[in-house]
Amino acid sequence: MDSGKRRRVAVTGLGIISPIGNDVATFWSNLKAGVSGAGPVTHFDASRLESRIACEVKGFEPGLYMESKEARKMALFSQYAVAAAVQAWRDAGMEGEAAAEEGPAIGVGDGGDGDSPHWKAPYPAGRIGIVLGNGIGGLEICTESHRKLFESGPGRMLPMTVPLMIANEAAGNVAIRLGVKGPALTAVTACASGTDALGQALDLIRAGRCDAVLAGGTEAAIAEFAMGGFCRLKALSTGFNDRPTEASRPFDVDRDGFVIGEGAAVLLLEDWDRAKERGATIYAEFAGYGASCDAYHLTAPDPTGQGGAAAMVSALEDAELAPEAIDYYNAHGTSTKINDPVETQMLKLAFGEHARKLKISSTKSMIGHCIAAAGAIEALVCVKSVQEGFVPPTINLQKPDLAEGCDLDYTPNQGLSLPVRAAASGSLGFGGHNSVIIMRKAGER
Repeated sequence: MDSGKRRRVAVTGLGIISPIGNDVATFWSNLKAGVSGAGPVTHFDASRLESRIACEVKGFEPGLYMESKEARKMALFSQYAVAAAVQAWRDAGMEGEAAAEEGPAIGVGDGGDGDSPHWKAPYPAGRIGIVLGNGIGGLEICTESHRKLFESGPGRMLPMTVPLMIANEAAGNVAIRLGVKGPALTAVTACASGTDALGQALDLIRAGRCDAVLAGGTEAAIAEFAMGGFCRLKALSTGFNDRPTEASRPFDVDRDGFVIGEGAAVLLLEDWDRAKERGATIYAEFAGYGASCDAYHLTAPDPTGQGGAAAMVSALEDAELAPEAIDYYNAHGTSTKINDPVETQMLKLAFGEHARKLKISSTKSMIGHCIAAAGAIEALVCVKSVQEGFVPPTINLQKPDLAEGCDLDYTPNQGLSLPVRAAASGSLGFGGHNSVIIMRKAGER
């Protein structure tokens, strides 16, 4: 395809459910201030685990986005996804005034041809897609049904066990809630799922298959089953149970594992020209995406960093940007012994000398590792960064691990106001999945 004729993609709507805020304004304010969302686990009794802390969503009210009876038919990860998607939909001006006034139980109408007074979207429903990343599905449903199976037999299992627990349930529920009838897809690439979902959505619009796509990621895996498994892998932080807000400390010499988080983020993407025609607010241009696989190990990244670097170079080429055009990189930055040095090496390979001028931060220091939602939340951070000209901090970074090569500018403990022309975010998932997205300041060409 001739790059001069390639469809540009605009970000016109944002929605988030997170450990530090259940709307974009609250989340962004807390992120800028360096607020930690970590605390003792409350979702279940974690006393049997080595790691007893998490970044949980707090004060979530599904009734703001869906009827209570509908929420009861969804696993938590689906509830988060629907809430974030409805926020993004409303933020982009897609919902009609009648629907907004009459409350969350009102859908956007017939979901088809735009004849309904509630359908304000400027596109037919079949031209709007959904791509959501998810890693583990409805884990609490799976856990409860397993308990009933072993205690009372299969006849006592939850009747909706399978449709509630499967990973594609989130995309399906968003489609039902909003009446969207284009492709409804699910990306499952572990910690890279949210980023890959955004990349697939970008391709759908560029290819002309959709005019708009709701894209992002969702996860609700703070459960004994998942945390127990991560503890067995020695992946979670165990040394800060009495100081949870200090536990996630990417690139720091005292890091000892990640802190699990949860939540969802959804971005509404639109064809740039169509968005301009309808007078939409454009927060940023979704400029590029790249992906690769290490083909190395199921859980450990390739220690050379070559896989992640290849994804970054691919994203830069896709965005038609030189490495020097990137002002901010939102790191995968999990706070594990292995990830942080490898990611640093990846940046040195991809950016060369510019790596030392790049502003870098890991927002996982504040919200933990939200698994499939992580890349989507971090993409939203990149959008806000280029929109407002701000680089959030990496909190808890007291002493960079120089012995392991963590010697770049990770924006320790204090965020910075500065112009951000373009921002990149990288995700490195189990299985060796690497993906990178690039957000560019609206109008920068």
